[in-house]
Amino acid sequence: MKEQAKPTRTAARRCALQALYQWQVGGHAMSEVERQFLADDHTQGAQRDYFSELLNGVAEHLDAIDEALARYADRPVEEIDPIERAILRLAAFELLYRWEIPYRAVLNEAINLAKTFGATHKSYKYVNGVLDKLAHQARAREIRSGGTRVQAGRK
Repeated sequence: MKEQAKPTRTAARRCALQALYQWQVGGHAMSEVERQFLADDHTQGAQRDYFSELLNGVAEHLDAIDEALARYADRPVEEIDPIERAILRLAAFELLYRWEIPYRAVLNEAINLAKTFGATHKSYKYVNGVLDKLAHQARAREIRSGGTRVQAGRK
């Protein structure tokens, strides 16, 4: 009998990216997009709780996330390609609200998503540039300490 793989956060991020993209371009309520993804089992291999936390966290903190991204993007957030915008929002949520996840892990995951799903072969460079600047502002203490995680909510 084949053993099933353990659900991962990486898979949750991948599924969340796809759901965020659908939410952005489809204009449906986040709860409807989430329900559809969970019902259609698009979250296979993913930590479903984390998938839901990512979606709802982005929706709940959208204004603050977009404001933070706008400081470092070269154009208004709404003018960024939808897939890059979804990647940026997802990673910004983790940088700003999920302090237990090391900033390097957040950036690495976002870069990998951009390499896989980005609109161009250079999407990952844009995503990295914006998120690196945001990380230096939001996670300054963690970066100064060489990547050591800090207590929740502390800079």
